[in-house]
Amino acid sequence: MNASSSANATPSPASGAGRPVAPTPGAASAPNAKLAELLSLAGRRVLVTGGSGGIGLAVVELLRVAGAEVWSVDLAGAPPPPGAIVKPCDLRDKAALARVVHEAQAAGGLDALVHCAGITRDRVLWKLTDDDWDAVLDVNLDAAFRLLRAAAPILRARNGGSVVLVSSINGERGKFGQANYAASKAGLIGLAKSAARELGRFNVRVNVVAPGMVRTAMTEGLPPDVLRTAQDESALGRIAEPADVARAVLFLSSDLARHVTGQVLRVDGGQLMA
Repeated sequence: MNASSSANATPSPASGAGRPVAPTPGAASAPNAKLAELLSLAGRRVLVTGGSGGIGLAVVELLRVAGAEVWSVDLAGAPPPPGAIVKPCDLRDKAALARVVHEAQAAGGLDALVHCAGITRDRVLWKLTDDDWDAVLDVNLDAAFRLLRAAAPILRARNGGSVVLVSSINGERGKFGQANYAASKAGLIGLAKSAARELGRFNVRVNVVAPGMVRTAMTEGLPPDVLRTAQDESALGRIAEPADVARAVLFLSSDLARHVTGQVLRVDGGQLMA
């Protein structure tokens, strides 16, 4: 009998091959417990910007499931995420941003930072005003820098921590009518890679999640043909949900990613391959 036919031969009942094997008690639970431990954020305080809706809300909800104490930083009057500690703050206010970080330190410390907040002011380049440019850069990029600047001494002192900046594939490829948005998201990648080099010796990891098109209130108002194009670009043939991005954030914030820093994790269903 050749090797191929031997591999495909049906085992004899007498041999016992192919019979179900009773699991050893506790065999399945042990790996599950270890995985849960690696994903757990229990006892950690995480500051999340833009936590009132869309990707930010999904991140807040999932990090809470993982056991974190989540501080949601958003504009006053924004819908409060269930179970989060809400910290009203205008992300354009430099002093207010620093104050929130210092409040977290005074409350017992800060373990992680996730910058989800983002806005758009879409126009072709020659129609962009200075206000359009400044508004998008202020929230999307400048706020991330100011938060990192305030949080860095705290994370250095505790000799550990995680930072995740939510960028976009449009920060890597550019996008018609989004020069300000794409520039802000590209800036997050450069900021994260530089911070990763500076903070790595203090065991602080800094990474980026770069979503493609995500189904949020911000994107629901887009023309149907834009959504169809994004879906057609995706190798998976669908548009991401906020929870898809949140899972990537949880991975990068957890001990599963303890040796991952300075990386861009795309959550785009293969959209950028198009």
